[in-house]
Amino acid sequence: MTADRGLIRTVLRLHRTALVVWTVFVLAAVAGLVWLNTVTVDSVRAALDRCPDNAPGFCGALWASLDYSEPTGWISTLMLYSFWAVAAWAGGSLIGRELESGTAQLAWTQAVTPLRWLAVKLALPALLIVLGGAVFVPVYRWAWSANRDLMGDDWTFNDVFAAHGPAVVAYGLCALAVGTLAGLLLRRSLPALGVAVAVMVVLNQYLEIHRADFWPTKTAPGRKEMPNDWWQQGDGHYHPPSHFWPLHLVETGILLTVTAVATAAAFWLLHRRTTGLPAPHAQQARPRATV
Repeated sequence: MTADRGLIRTVLRLHRTALVVWTVFVLAAVAGLVWLNTVTVDSVRAALDRCPDNAPGFCGALWASLDYSEPTGWISTLMLYSFWAVAAWAGGSLIGRELESGTAQLAWTQAVTPLRWLAVKLALPALLIVLGGAVFVPVYRWAWSANRDLMGDDWTFNDVFAAHGPAVVAYGLCALAVGTLAGLLLRRSLPALGVAVAVMVVLNQYLEIHRADFWPTKTAPGRKEMPNDWWQQGDGHYHPPSHFWPLHLVETGILLTVTAVATAAAFWLLHRRTTGLPAPHAQQARPRATV
């Protein structure tokens, strides 16, 4: 237990900058959403109220709505694609750099076992990713629905789709696992960084391209016009807004499956490579004194 507490303190000390940056990033995103929906929205609505009904495009008030919708959109975009930074950090700094410098190998022979070292390395950032998502997602859903008329009707935008539920957290956890596996495979910080980001970009693009296939569409035979909030797929097929959660949860499940596979592979690889290493001094049996 003493070795575990020491390892936790070491992880917090070595990666405190990244952990602080993540915390500040999430809190800033939440604060921005609160500000937009308690302060900015009042000035936007006042400008819209001054706009003549017969010429809304010329009074400039409609442009004021962009002061609300664009920042809201950017917040969701930055939160979703933060998984790039998570993957890069996990591959390059959390794992790759320590293997490259030899500090990990030193810890394995002096304080903790390799598998316990990896478990602590993953547990702390994973906890922060989950906590960050638990704070951000409810606030974003509230912000999106609080002034719905100022936002677009397209719930299928990639960043909006992910930020509305646990998929945004699953992307972060998946990036952490993929980056860890890349770091263990390559044992070099820069190559692991590049490979981890590349894998996550490819995975993200694949899921976005095939997202509409994750749930059966409905048909609307003979219907010429679709409601703005329906996601049309070909002639007469569509996803209504009620399909959001099935589509979202399937994508989340895929991401968590990749996360589990990458994590299991990382532990297996580390166990295979470190089998036969001397036991940590803290766990070696000491001879008893004879009377």
